[in-house]
Amino acid sequence: MSWVFQQDNAAVHNARLTKDFFRENNITLLDHPACSPDLNPIENIWGWMAREVYKNGHQFQTVDALCEAIFTTWSNVPTSLLETLASSMPKRIFEVINKNGGATHY
Repeated sequence: MSWVFQQDNAAVHNARLTKDFFRENNITLLDHPACSPDLNPIENIWGWMAREVYKNGHQFQTVDALCEAIFTTWSNVPTSLLETLASSMPKRIFEVINKNGGATHY
């Protein structure tokens, strides 16, 4: 099986260890220019989840407690959020086109 993987150009993704993993596992990386707009709505979900997990400045005493909070939050992502993000895709794409691939407000 041939794999092609897309990722942004965040520093952690460009680390030698990460690059070595992809090369050693024969995974092709899709060319993705630096500072390109992120059209992946999962980023919005990660942001929502982080705000929920750490709401009111909540801190966790154990990794298990943090994991439980993350899994509970993931299980409770509102359907309305998913629908809103999915329906925003045409606007996101239109904005990227209008800005010639430049930064968007998303």
